[in-house]
Amino acid sequence: MKVLVVGGTGALGGHAALHLAAKGHDVTISGRGGSAPAGTPLTGLGYLRGDYVAGDFTPERLSGFDWVVFAAGNDPRHVPQGEDFAAWLHRANHVALPAFFAAAREAGVKRAIQLGSFYPQAAPELVAGNVYIQSRLAACEGARAEGRPGFDVISVNAPFMVGTVPGLPSAIFGPYVQWAKGNIPIPHFAPTGGTNFMSFRSLSEAIEGALLRGEPGKAYLVGDENLSFRQYFQLFFDAVNSGETLEERDEELPLLPDVAIPQGRGNFIAYQPDAAETALLGYRRNDVAAAVGEIVQQFG
Repeated sequence: MKVLVVGGTGALGGHAALHLAAKGHDVTISGRGGSAPAGTPLTGLGYLRGDYVAGDFTPERLSGFDWVVFAAGNDPRHVPQGEDFAAWLHRANHVALPAFFAAAREAGVKRAIQLGSFYPQAAPELVAGNVYIQSRLAACEGARAEGRPGFDVISVNAPFMVGTVPGLPSAIFGPYVQWAKGNIPIPHFAPTGGTNFMSFRSLSEAIEGALLRGEPGKAYLVGDENLSFRQYFQLFFDAVNSGETLEERDEELPLLPDVAIPQGRGNFIAYQPDAAETALLGYRRNDVAAAVGEIVQQFG
């Protein structure tokens, strides 16, 4: 199939694009910059420049693609400096994202995946008090509302993600590795609480499965391992052979600030993805430690 991955210059979209290309699909990635990230295998894929928030993806530009993977939903990292936080997320996720899916339908795209966040499904009690989570729920619902017979829209909603794309820098995982190696002067502890984690590899398999077998209009809550933050960060320390056992503290960790824990430090979001849905999508489980090992190999 001819596939467009919007947000394919980023980590999750890039990994999915490479996975689909390895399966024999004709993959084009899209980003806001002028080209695919240098020094990565993404440069071997087709490239289409565009910004969905700016309305760049007209039906004419999307024409010719069979499938679309949308991995560019905005989160707090994407809000431009000086913009109102809530207003930007509303513009990006409530308005521009469903408009993109409407354009894809008009272009003749057959199937589209909206890659979303797990919070609205895994912790619906958080929706009412969090503008960001509200915007991700609106994106999930808005994208699927654009589905029609002949244009299938499926949401794949993912938890905390762990992994790497060869050659692609990471402002998250690079520092984690250097911290575990003792090269960043931050005390070695983990905050209380925890969540569900999933590898990039598992997610890419789930996206592929959704494209091939997903039920039109369905929102799939995917995930892998429930880990405390102490267990999670311990994987990095073990992978660099530090010999250190992390302690757990009810204290903010600069590498995982409280703003990045919507359920609140000390709380846990734990769930098991539906077994039948996991089998349908065909993604592997128990892959987080392996993903951490790959991260350490790349950034160590």
